[in-house]
Amino acid sequence: MNPRHSLPKPLAGWRVLVPRGGPWGDQVAANLRSKGAHPIVAPMINFAATDDAPALNEALARLAAGEFDWMTITSATTVDVLQSHRAVVGPGTRIAAVGETTAAALVAAGYHVDIVPSEDNSARGLLAEWESATAGVIPLRVLTLRSEIAKPLLTEGLRRIGHDVESVVAYRTVGVPVSDQVVADVKAGLVQAVLVTSGSVARQVQDQFGSIPENTLVACIGPQTAKDARVMGLRVDVIATDRTAESLIEALVTAAVATAVSAVDAH
Repeated sequence: MNPRHSLPKPLAGWRVLVPRGGPWGDQVAANLRSKGAHPIVAPMINFAATDDAPALNEALARLAAGEFDWMTITSATTVDVLQSHRAVVGPGTRIAAVGETTAAALVAAGYHVDIVPSEDNSARGLLAEWESATAGVIPLRVLTLRSEIAKPLLTEGLRRIGHDVESVVAYRTVGVPVSDQVVADVKAGLVQAVLVTSGSVARQVQDQFGSIPENTLVACIGPQTAKDARVMGLRVDVIATDRTAESLIEALVTAAVATAVSAVDAH
């Protein structure tokens, strides 16, 4: 019998820091509560308008005019930017989304999605499947919309293949200070897990909390985020297989069950 199934509330008694607010944070908090946890929703990052609004506006005008063969979207936040600008995608333009969450946000906003990486939900995964999805046509005119701090892996990879890529910053990521009480609780080891959902969140966790107590699990949403977190100096205890909230919580549940089993064995 899977021990996870014998524990209807595997996270009972766990206080879990959720570092993002909005619909994503609400959904994660609800999922955590269903497993017995007490979520602490404390947004550590927020999103601000790009510093180069003219470049974004010009790119979106060209997008509406059908000047791009493809557009790549790497985050749900970029979809929010498209919505806020009432962006129109020209009828001949196809859309590639990195990750199921991003794809779902595009569909919910009324846009279509033509490629989502089937295995690796990352820029690297998209590049691996790009050639077969585009029938090897080179060069294509591609618009990549990204965060100011995002690594240009996708842009560089597509240019290396031989495509004509225009990379435009859609938004900036800014840090948000959490309350003194949350900082005190984390430093005192009163929080059992801290979720890390991106490199920018990892930076805020490191800057605002410093060294995380040994009894607090640091759970990262996928291998790339774990790598980014380690570069920031964070200890990483749990890594989700996929870049989804569901996979992150599943990984945390697995770790919690293992901890509980170890505690029982110790007695």
